[in-house]
Amino acid sequence: MEGKTMGTQRLEAFTDGVIAIVITIMVLEIKVPHGATPEALLASLPILLTYVLSFVNVGLFWNNHHHMLHAASRVDGKVLWANMFLLFWISLMPFVIRWIDESGFQAIPTAAYGVVLAMAAVAYLLLERALIKCNGPKSTLATAVGNDLKGKISLAIYTSAILLAFYRPWIAIVLYVANALAWFLPDRRIESLKKSD
Repeated sequence: MEGKTMGTQRLEAFTDGVIAIVITIMVLEIKVPHGATPEALLASLPILLTYVLSFVNVGLFWNNHHHMLHAASRVDGKVLWANMFLLFWISLMPFVIRWIDESGFQAIPTAAYGVVLAMAAVAYLLLERALIKCNGPKSTLATAVGNDLKGKISLAIYTSAILLAFYRPWIAIVLYVANALAWFLPDRRIESLKKSD
């Protein structure tokens, strides 16, 4: 398998299915408020906002994964395993959300949330490198991402947030939110190169 290449369609379809399941599990993990009052809803607000942040992060990984695969024409065995590594970390998102909820936003679960995000970012970078190696250094993807400074800065922010979670968990959460917001800014590198082809 390692020496053979194939198109990207099956990999993309499999990834879409796994991410859809992860999002479903995340929403099923949310507990309904204990009562029908605004106060009961307010008590559930922190975990609801954590779900929103997690949904956004999963969506950002999916969105970037989609663009990355559309800039590649083939995958090989190394790409398949790199993709599985990415999906492994994304699939842990429901677990850390539940841990944060049940612990009341304590330091270790908040740091664990950052570890999952950071490892997903590492896995994404590894997948990117594997795709570039498979498709060649002059491929659309290789030209578009360059040295991927934004991805490396993002990983540094996650690492800082993990460490700061042991000092003040709320600072880590602010950094997780800031990192997600930074990825909301349009990154048109791949799209602009695809249009010019």
